[in-house]
Amino acid sequence: MSRSRVYQWCTWFGEGRTGLNDELKSGRPKTSTNEENTTRFDKLIKCDWRMRISEIALKLEIPKGTVHKKVHDTLGYRKVSAKLVPKKINVDGGSQASKS
Repeated sequence: MSRSRVYQWCTWFGEGRTGLNDELKSGRPKTSTNEENTTRFDKLIKCDWRMRISEIALKLEIPKGTVHKKVHDTLGYRKVSAKLVPKKINVDGGSQASKS
């Protein structure tokens, strides 16, 4: 731990702070990572398999990095020949990502 962090904690506890938990922060709540937006990503991709991550981000007004993470990690899609397709396809024709 750095010396400056120790001084900062000493100051905080001297001012009456009693715990190490973060205090509530003001600001905009996270809205791009909720279940509703995940469903919106999936619907957009299923409507147009050639839609780019940047196009989805512009359309939903969400940061491109967040869209990329949701599409690839949460929904399980990847780019194949300019199309977003499920990473794993089951024998019955459905994707594993859509069933979880």
